[in-house]
Amino acid sequence: MPRRVLTPERELEREEGEDSPLDLGSLEQIVAERYASAGDLIPVLQRAQGHYGYLPDEVVSEIARLTGVPASRVYGVVTFYAQFSTVPSGRHKVCVCQGTACHVRGGHGVLRAVESELGMKSGTTSDDLEYTLETVACLGACSLAPVMTVDGQYFGKLTGGKVTVALEQIGGDGDGSDED
Repeated sequence: MPRRVLTPERELEREEGEDSPLDLGSLEQIVAERYASAGDLIPVLQRAQGHYGYLPDEVVSEIARLTGVPASRVYGVVTFYAQFSTVPSGRHKVCVCQGTACHVRGGHGVLRAVESELGMKSGTTSDDLEYTLETVACLGACSLAPVMTVDGQYFGKLTGGKVTVALEQIGGDGDGSDED
């Protein structure tokens, strides 16, 4: 069954006019434990993202206030590093490689199969926050091409049928063990 997806634009629409449901009180402790100088901004952001699941505007602004680092600099760090997200992520992160080796060996077909199976397009998160689907330029496992990861677990030498099996393995119990 197709899932409705959460895009950055829809996240902004959903939040307009609503009070923030976030408890920002945790940030004081995070900053107190991790921040001593400007060089400690990344560990603070990592811990905050681990706590909230992503870095919404309210969290970034509060980190700027608590650390004294200009908000523009905090946003610069958040938007520069791929590890940080300003939109909610799904519980399961699916990355489909589109690098050269995967492309030559059918990576686009794997991506189409994943999109069909999850009922969503690359670059989106399901409304139920179960899945985030992304493409990457290379997963560094060219000998397994075409390849994807689910929650960091590699699945290689994929076909459309193997995509279904891989996603079923993680769907209910989070056990993404690959039998390939």
